Amino acid sequence: MIIDMHTHVWGGRYEPHTHDLIANCERYGIAKIIVSGIARQYPNEAEIEQHNNDIVRFRKERPDLVEGYVYANPRHANAEDALRRGIEDDGMVGLKLWIASYCDDPLVYPLVERCIRLDVPILLHAFHKAVNQLPDETTGEHVARLADRYPEAKLIMAHLGGNAYHGIKAVRDKPNVWTDFSGSLFGREDIDYAVSQLGSDRVLFGSDMPGCSFITNYAQVQEADLTPRQREDIYSNNAIKLFRLSI
Repeated sequence: MIIDMHTHVWGGRYEPHTHDLIANCERYGIAKIIVSGIARQYPNEAEIEQHNNDIVRFRKERPDLVEGYVYANPRHANAEDALRRGIEDDGMVGLKLWIASYCDDPLVYPLVERCIRLDVPILLHAFHKAVNQLPDETTGEHVARLADRYPEAKLIMAHLGGNAYHGIKAVRDKPNVWTDFSGSLFGREDIDYAVSQLGSDRVLFGSDMPGCSFITNYAQVQEADLTPRQREDIYSNNAIKLFRLSI
């Protein structure tokens, strides 16, 4: 069983992106996808509302396949209310934070505290780059500081932190931090490293579809030095437990 916990519908591309996601799920036998809507780095309130409405629509169209993240911009005064509505009214299973602020910015604290009360995970874009690091772009070190402040929060550092040997080192002693390897940027040796440092129970399968390839990410796990049970944990068991999914 495959649960892809990191996929997107980019703003303004609802029809092609939902079509591509469904086609890949059918082609590769993906049991469940968890989807967030995103677009530009600093979206306004109307854009955030539209992104979240897209995911609510997708869930209604394919309730058998789709779960959703609430997308929020911590700089908005209504961000906490948008999060509450998304989880309590629309049935989303987590919060997605992208690059509108560092994840450990005090602006984020009310959202984290709300997620703790709601008992839902937070998917954090995290990327460490040699060049072209974006303003307000989270790295593993920011995730680690947030984990220390809120040890009861369930935090997911996306993309292995963008550089496994930077991001994983920062969070390996933070038991409330998981990671995914979405983005088609890594070789199997980075999966091996992540499992050696975190254990297979803190690594989640994500692809970053439709912008990135599912099959590339799948092959990384197939090639990695893992037992069948470890592969099963990464492919589905960890996501089922973390998001409390009914499959």
